[in-house]
Amino acid sequence: MRSLDSALADDLAARHRSGRLRTRHATAHAGVELVRGGQRLVNFCGNDYLGLADHPDLCAALAGAQRAGSGASPLVTGYAPEHAELEAAIADFTGREAALVFSSGFAANVGTIDALLGRSDLAVCDALNHASLIDGVRLSGARKAIYPHADTAAARQALAGAGARKLLISDHVFSMDGDIADAPAMATSARAAQAHLMLDDAHGIGVLGPDGRGVAGMLGQAELPILVGTFGKAFGCAGAFVAGSQVLIDHLVNHGRSQIYSTAMPPAVAAAVRAGVALVQRDTWRREALFERIGQFRTGAGRLGLRLRPSNTPIQPLVLGDDHTAVAWSEALAARGHLVSAIRPPTVPEGTARLRITLSAAHTVGQVDSLLDALAAARDLPVAS
Repeated sequence: MRSLDSALADDLAARHRSGRLRTRHATAHAGVELVRGGQRLVNFCGNDYLGLADHPDLCAALAGAQRAGSGASPLVTGYAPEHAELEAAIADFTGREAALVFSSGFAANVGTIDALLGRSDLAVCDALNHASLIDGVRLSGARKAIYPHADTAAARQALAGAGARKLLISDHVFSMDGDIADAPAMATSARAAQAHLMLDDAHGIGVLGPDGRGVAGMLGQAELPILVGTFGKAFGCAGAFVAGSQVLIDHLVNHGRSQIYSTAMPPAVAAAVRAGVALVQRDTWRREALFERIGQFRTGAGRLGLRLRPSNTPIQPLVLGDDHTAVAWSEALAARGHLVSAIRPPTVPEGTARLRITLSAAHTVGQVDSLLDALAAARDLPVAS
């Protein structure tokens, strides 16, 4: 019998030949600039949309917490005053009765779906849902109906299927394409089918809407009973939440396995997140600056003839098609001082390898112009047809 390492090495070699080998790089951050492998780069592929990850208020809250680790799961002794204060702040910010903190967005989605659905239930899902939503449905054992991306008519038709309980599940802002689900239409379809709507607003909350409340500012608790968001994007920190009715949160406290059987988020992190929530509400100029950079980039890309996906969010995908082409463009940009990761299958569908360019309020006009110059130079590289 072949050794385990031998079999795994063959898989890694095949990934390398196909242009899909993934590697990690130790990275030192300083705002939107970073150092990787001794090279200083401007980061155009992160999710720190409002530039809060190194804000002094977050750093001070983190350092000022009385306890670094929680020391136990939430139902034992790991639930600290910092968690309770953060959950109250999120409930208020989203206009919900209650909220529950999770250690990550993946844990929030998997734990919530598994706690709400079983084998007699139906999950109706967008074809481009995040991996955590997909895995949550798989774990639950529920029947699933997958509709073509953003096809609200197909979603409405799928909701007619049988299920003791039915959930319509989708990202709000899609992480690889940057487009936005039609949340009001989805809420109407769910209500007509006596189903429940669950939206993951990881990339919208803190960014979209005049007050940064994302989809929570568009739909109330009755229309959107299950709202998921993360703290690792606009809020500049880490972790995630589910917000909704008090009954929903009590149910998840009792049945959400990824929350029950995990050590609670460190209280220091919860304190830092709460500082981020306050800044999102206070510093409205950050969203204004972000959307100025988005407009600048899209206008410049249009002048260069670059065919971006339609997106009015910080996520600006440039689809190149071939895996090797996407890697070559990424390397060309890095050579000119810009970090933009090549995103390849299975993260995106076959034949849609891309550069996932993201903008931040912390980017300067000059930095965006420099990226556009680098993209203009990269056009001389071959692109798969």
